Amino acid sequence: MLRKLRISLAFIVFVLMMLLFFDFTGTFHRFFGLLAKVQLMPAILAVNTVIIIALVLLTLLFGRIYCSVICPLGVLQDLISHFSKRGKKRPFNYSKPLTLLRWTIFAAFALLLVFAANYAALIEPYSVFGRIAANIFAPVYKAGNNVLAFFAEKTNSHAFYTTDVWLKSGITLGIAAVSLIVVGFMAWKYGRLYCNSICPVGTVLGLISRFSLFKPIINLEKCTTCGACARKCKSQCIHPKEHTIDYSRCVSCFNCLEACEQDAMKFKFSSNKAPENANRPENKDFSRRSFLSIATAFVAGSTLKAQEDAVDGGLAAIEKKKRPRRTTTLVPPGAQSLRNLNRHCTACGLCISACPNNILCPSNKIEMLMQPEMNYERSFCRPECTECSSVCPTRAIRKLTKEEKSSLQIGHSVWLRQNCLAVRDEINCEACEKHCPCGAISRVPLAADKPDSVKIPVVDTERCIGCGACEYYCPARPFAAIYVEGHENHKFI
Repeated sequence: MLRKLRISLAFIVFVLMMLLFFDFTGTFHRFFGLLAKVQLMPAILAVNTVIIIALVLLTLLFGRIYCSVICPLGVLQDLISHFSKRGKKRPFNYSKPLTLLRWTIFAAFALLLVFAANYAALIEPYSVFGRIAANIFAPVYKAGNNVLAFFAEKTNSHAFYTTDVWLKSGITLGIAAVSLIVVGFMAWKYGRLYCNSICPVGTVLGLISRFSLFKPIINLEKCTTCGACARKCKSQCIHPKEHTIDYSRCVSCFNCLEACEQDAMKFKFSSNKAPENANRPENKDFSRRSFLSIATAFVAGSTLKAQEDAVDGGLAAIEKKKRPRRTTTLVPPGAQSLRNLNRHCTACGLCISACPNNILCPSNKIEMLMQPEMNYERSFCRPECTECSSVCPTRAIRKLTKEEKSSLQIGHSVWLRQNCLAVRDEINCEACEKHCPCGAISRVPLAADKPDSVKIPVVDTERCIGCGACEYYCPARPFAAIYVEGHENHKFI
């Protein structure tokens, strides 16, 4: 009964978490966005004491139930492990804990978390799942949506509409693919090995779960040492011959309870006073089992871009616009500063998935690898849109109201004389002035002594908020004649 309840809850949480990364309408974020915020590491980075205390108390009560129900990467491993045994019935075996490895990795993780959160996120479970979902699963989901939209259009139905599917970062896609390969292989062969040897959240919760009040207990009077519980234990933490359970690795999946035909396994209250069948300290012999490391050089085509046909009235091909070389990276409104984003963002990709304008993409820069940066190739940041600040679970992007968003300066526009059509081709272009939502751009005659000469743009940097409308709509190719330069610190104007 407990196992079925756990599986049902885990399935619901996993599906809803997937939908958070699939959703491009903003619907699921309004109703189920809390699921991202109850993940342990985002809660710690957001200093959400209520959630942190709740998760610690949950672990003290029931052990690592978080890893089996709430953590989406944990549930993904269970799914992979389940299908790996279909038709084979390959059993698990007890293995000694890799304690030294676990705490060495955790120490490195803690240091990275202080100095470079985006690199710490390479092994943090929620972030790993987020990158896999956003960069591998979500494009497949959106492509399926576009197929349905195509057929719906043929029947004059508007139940579906197409959405862009494009490669936002080859490097981030490569990291996501390597993560899926490593986690998937470990789950396929060894169940929850990733959780109990690499995952920093598993290490911390494992320390707490040693003192949990409710845990699986072996009844020595009923146990026949058949080993059925150990063969079903995906954490490989039950030693059938010694009748012990390593509670620091147990993820409270309840598989052992169902496997025991003698009814010798019970999930019940434990006083934690070292009963005769409680977990006993292991002899730390690490030489017999070495950690399986996968150093896979995966080079995703970072130079590959989604191929799109852009035509002008169906007559002439339009040259693709190239990204400008910004001195300071543009980061999402609400990030407050480059430093704040870098210190608190776990690069999960949720804000990138939620952006309705497709202006957020993972950075390829070393100092903020995989964290979101803004580019105005496909659209601009609409002053009334606050989606990214609404979904961020770590508060790396602070929640903004629409009023705050429309007056927040994240950068300012810079005019490039040599690229402007008014100077280069003597064309009276008014695209930047016309589309500026802040009225920060005006045009003056190119020649001050000739009022009838073509006009060039002038930017009022005190009014410009850096939304990028001017950069997006500028018709100059390959580089826009006006672009947005980022600010290290954002401010209200």
